[in-house]
Amino acid sequence: MTDFLRQWAKYAGLLFGGLLLVLAMGAVACGDDDDATTEETEEAGGDDATEEPTEDVGEPTEEGGAASEFDYGSLSGAISIDGSSTVFPITQAVAEEFAGVADVDVDVGIAGTSAGFERFCAGEIQISDASRPISDEEIAACADAGIDDIVEIQVGIDALTVVVNPDNTMECVTIEQLAQLFMEGGASNFSEVDPSFPHEDIIFYYPGADSGTFDYFVEEVLGDPDEGAPAHRSDGTASEDDNVLALGVEEDSAAIGYFGFAYFQGAGDSLKALQLDAGSGCVEPSIDTALAGDYFLSRPLFIYTRESFLTENPEVLGFVNFYLENAEALVTEVGYIPLPADVLAEEVAEIEPFLP
Repeated sequence: MTDFLRQWAKYAGLLFGGLLLVLAMGAVACGDDDDATTEETEEAGGDDATEEPTEDVGEPTEEGGAASEFDYGSLSGAISIDGSSTVFPITQAVAEEFAGVADVDVDVGIAGTSAGFERFCAGEIQISDASRPISDEEIAACADAGIDDIVEIQVGIDALTVVVNPDNTMECVTIEQLAQLFMEGGASNFSEVDPSFPHEDIIFYYPGADSGTFDYFVEEVLGDPDEGAPAHRSDGTASEDDNVLALGVEEDSAAIGYFGFAYFQGAGDSLKALQLDAGSGCVEPSIDTALAGDYFLSRPLFIYTRESFLTENPEVLGFVNFYLENAEALVTEVGYIPLPADVLAEEVAEIEPFLP
C-alpha cells in the first residue's frame, strides 16, 4: 500500500472514531436514562475511541497477539534497520504506524538479507530484516564479533513470485523449466524451454547476490552449486530493490523475473504471475496456496535482533512488541501472508520474557 493510502487509512480511522464519539455524546445528552452505564458508553465509542492512530494500531490480535499494555508514549531514541527488500514493506509499514504512538526515529534500509546480516554482526543496526533464516556462517561471524544472543522472529509468509509481462502467453512452468530459464548458460529464448512458449529472446530480471530471495531461489530451484548444480545466470539485470525488477518486467514484453509476492500484488494488472508445477499440477501464488504449503516457493519472513537490545533498549523492545501486535493487519495490508494464530503465538512467546 502506498504512503498516500496509508495516510488515507489513518484519516478514515480518525474520522470514524470521531463520528462514534459524536454519536455517544448525543446519546448521553438526549437519552431518557441519565444513569447510563459505563458499558453503554464504551459501546458508543467512549473517550478511548479517539486515542488510536488507526483502528488496528495498538490492538492485540484476537488469537496469539502480543500484549498491549506497553507504554509506547514513553519511548524515545532511534532504531536502525536494514536487510531484505522483501521484508521492507512490512517493516516500513510498522515503522510508519509506530511513529504515531512513540517518539522513536526508525530508519529502514533495503541492502539485502546478506548485507543486512553483515551490518547486524558488525553492530551497525539493531534489527535485520531477512527473507531467509540466518546461516551457520553468519551466526559464526556474529559470534566472532561478540554477538551470541541473536533472537529470530518470524513475522509473515511470502509466496515468491515468478512474473512475466501481461503480453506474454505463458501461464505455467515446471520447476525444471524454471531452472532452464535462470541457470548459467540456460535458455535465451522462451521457445527453447517449450515450443509452445513465445518465440522471443528473453530479458532477465532477478535479485542481486546480497538478496535472501536470490539465495532462496538458487537453493530451491537450481540446487547447491557445491554439489554440481548449475550457477544462477548473470547476464540479466540484478537489483536488491524489487521495485526495479518489477518495473523492468512491466516495461518489456520479453521479460521475466522473480521477487516477493507483495511487489507482484502492488503491480496490479501490470504483471502476470506464472503458476508453478512442482509435480502435482500448476499452482498459482496466493495466500491460500502459501498457507497450505501447496505453492512451491512459499517461505517464511523474519526479523532478527538481540536479547541485549530487548533488555537494555526499550525502544527496540517496544518496536518488536508493536511489530507482533500489529503483524496480522500490516502484513496483510502490504500484500504478504499473515502467520497462522498458533505460529504468531510462538513468536510472541519469544519476547514475553523481556516485557515489563
